[in-house]
Amino acid sequence: MKLGLQLYTVRGSFANEEMARATFKKLRELGYEEAQTAGCYDFDYALFYEMAHDAGIEIVGTHDNFDMMVNDIDKAIENHKKLHTTNMGIGGFWPSDVKSVEDFIASANKIGKRIAKEGMKFTYHNHSQEFLLLENGRSTMDLLIEGLDPETTSFVLDTHWVQNAGGDVCDWIEKLKGRIDILHLKDMAPRLDENHRVVPNIVPCGKGYLNFEKIIATAQKCGVKYYCVEQDNCPGDYVESVKASADHLKAIMKKF
Repeated sequence: MKLGLQLYTVRGSFANEEMARATFKKLRELGYEEAQTAGCYDFDYALFYEMAHDAGIEIVGTHDNFDMMVNDIDKAIENHKKLHTTNMGIGGFWPSDVKSVEDFIASANKIGKRIAKEGMKFTYHNHSQEFLLLENGRSTMDLLIEGLDPETTSFVLDTHWVQNAGGDVCDWIEKLKGRIDILHLKDMAPRLDENHRVVPNIVPCGKGYLNFEKIIATAQKCGVKYYCVEQDNCPGDYVESVKASADHLKAIMKKF
């Protein structure tokens, strides 16, 4: 099994080519062999791929520009071919009502149908808002599962946001069996906010209370292909956080 990183985690480390190359090299040293983009930080897509590839890191998916996918799909395809990835995705969307979800599904399925001709899939990454009930008493997640074409789209399920919404991570992996190409590994622990209320907090994998051994075992059984750590905010230098996640997860992965 290989471990990847959602590059949003280290988004402050791509200010120029020298810094970007150093970042990819450090990630590879820390045990990451794969990555998912969150845009390419003003680099040409081909150069971004080259920098990752030179460090020994494969691009396995993206969070990219949905407007481009809708309005200039040929350009979006060209960009993803430069990255040598078959997973073209977005980082989420914020529904306002049932119609907005239905409209999104129609657009996503149109994208998925077109890029399937290129051997690609459209991927959708969840947060917690997809689990809120809409005016019809059903959640956005329910509608996405029913409406997105499983042949041309897939889910990037995020462990933290499922847990944050009150869901059981393993149950959701099983519910989406065969429909998750990329799993985001993200831990949770409580913290006190400024009003001394307990709120969820994103922490390195192994520093919170998610059971990643059980999660990975379920994911393996359900056909997950890629595993990407994501930590939305790393206190101080990112190295300590992403190293802690890699050390914890790679020890688990050795068992499979």
